[in-house]
Amino acid sequence: MLIYLLIACDRLEDKQEKKLRQNLPELQVALQAYVESNAAHDVTLINECESDDCEDWQLGISQPVSKKIHLNPPVDLFNRLAEQHGIDCEVGYIEDGVREPVSYFGKYEGKGEAFLIAEYLAL
Repeated sequence: MLIYLLIACDRLEDKQEKKLRQNLPELQVALQAYVESNAAHDVTLINECESDDCEDWQLGISQPVSKKIHLNPPVDLFNRLAEQHGIDCEVGYIEDGVREPVSYFGKYEGKGEAFLIAEYLAL
């Protein structure tokens, strides 16, 4: 199954959007480092932040998973990013090129739990 995790960039209050814009370079570096260190697992960076409108941004990763345990590293990464930068995250699966969200977690939604996310994904 191909899953994705994105930083929630839509429906942000002005203060949250400003903070996200300020933290964008640091977030991109952290995600790029994760992708590079997990290249053997076919992790792909999603970095579509060219728009002036923050709501249009897509920033995160995608990776294939076949076991629940494979969710631990990316969920841990996004939990850390959420804690450090005060953001929320979206997780879901990709089918026929379309992203289908199954859960949200982070600063405002609460800590993500890989076990529960695996259940939502039916892994």
